[in-house]
Amino acid sequence: MRAVDIIIKKRDKQELTSQEIEFFIKGFTNGEIPDYQASSFAMAVLLNGMTPFETADLTLAMARSGQVLDLSKVVDIAVDKHSSGGVGDKTSISVMPMVAACGLPVGKMSGRGLGFSGGTLDKLESIPGYRVDLTTDEFKQQLKEKGIVLTGQSLDLAPADGKMYALRDVTGTVPSMPLIASSIMCKKIASGANAIVLDVKTGLGAFMQTLDEARELGNLMVDIGRLAGRKTVALLSDMNQPLGSAVGNSLEVIEAIELLRGRAPKDYYEHCLHVTAHVLLLGQRAKDLEEGRAMAQKSIDDGSALETFRVLVQAQGGDVSYVDDMSKYTRAKYVEVVNAPRSGFISQVHARIVGEASVVLGAGRAKKSDSVDHAVGFLIHKKVGDKVQAGEPLFEIHANDEAKLVEARKAVLSAHSFSDEFVSPLPLFYE
Repeated sequence: MRAVDIIIKKRDKQELTSQEIEFFIKGFTNGEIPDYQASSFAMAVLLNGMTPFETADLTLAMARSGQVLDLSKVVDIAVDKHSSGGVGDKTSISVMPMVAACGLPVGKMSGRGLGFSGGTLDKLESIPGYRVDLTTDEFKQQLKEKGIVLTGQSLDLAPADGKMYALRDVTGTVPSMPLIASSIMCKKIASGANAIVLDVKTGLGAFMQTLDEARELGNLMVDIGRLAGRKTVALLSDMNQPLGSAVGNSLEVIEAIELLRGRAPKDYYEHCLHVTAHVLLLGQRAKDLEEGRAMAQKSIDDGSALETFRVLVQAQGGDVSYVDDMSKYTRAKYVEVVNAPRSGFISQVHARIVGEASVVLGAGRAKKSDSVDHAVGFLIHKKVGDKVQAGEPLFEIHANDEAKLVEARKAVLSAHSFSDEFVSPLPLFYE
């Protein structure tokens, strides 16, 4: 078998066998197949696509390129929840304690933020001492003993994906649906998940900007999951405007904890209940979504979700007093409330513009080596469909640099659009 023959076959729109895909990914991972051939392969896939069977084979080959975590001796069913990323999306920090409090152990390996989309690990590091570098053994032990883990990828998960992504980034092959889907799913499978809930964002602040693109990606990942023997469901959710109010690391952690106390913006609260219900249903703890939702609500009402989050923070070395006393978080030097320049109905809060403005403040990374400022960000007070009066608070800026504050103020003001006519609120989920 030769790499060039596999590239030619895909160039000519023919279907690759499992063996051919396995051979190519193994050779690329160990360095026998050079970057230029892998780039050519990626371009052929971008131009000609792959069948669901090919994409599932590609996903499994990439998952098997490194360690594959076996959690069967730790939990009866290993459930994972993945979000395709967005602005103000701190969902995992609220959802995971709710799920675990309902008796379904949940262990998740998250990533850091790059660009305008924030990373769960960066947010959690707002809590002093919180460790995101657990070893594989520590991951398994904590999942077994505490029923909840939220850490970074410490083990050698799907190294082929890391190599392939670096190539895609510089060869114009990032927007390939089979390559996107296999990249997400190979890490879920390698991390031991039997059941996967995918929160696929669509809109101005999402990678998939149209509903059709999000639906195509969601369907493809569900197909991969099914063909790989994993129970998988994809939810298509809105990311035209930020989710909740808080955008920025410690501000988002505070909002996520407030939800566990029963206090959170309506859209964020509703989003978390819906996702939690799906996780509990897929994890065989609820018989239907209605029961799952009721269980999630009860975990908030009886305080068990908040207590489970305290257990998580303590288990991973974090200072639990930051869960109990929100005033302890480092505050930004400058906090400015920006008022509405006119009356009317909010017709848009452009998620991408808000996300990019948070990077300007230092809440996100322009490149991987950048550090983040945990204190800075925004509180967005109004949503699409809300009525607003001129002079009423529109949003709040938390900044540590005056020049950056001025730049961010201008950007986030431009993200807001107004209408004299009534505007319908955006749906939280499309399907």
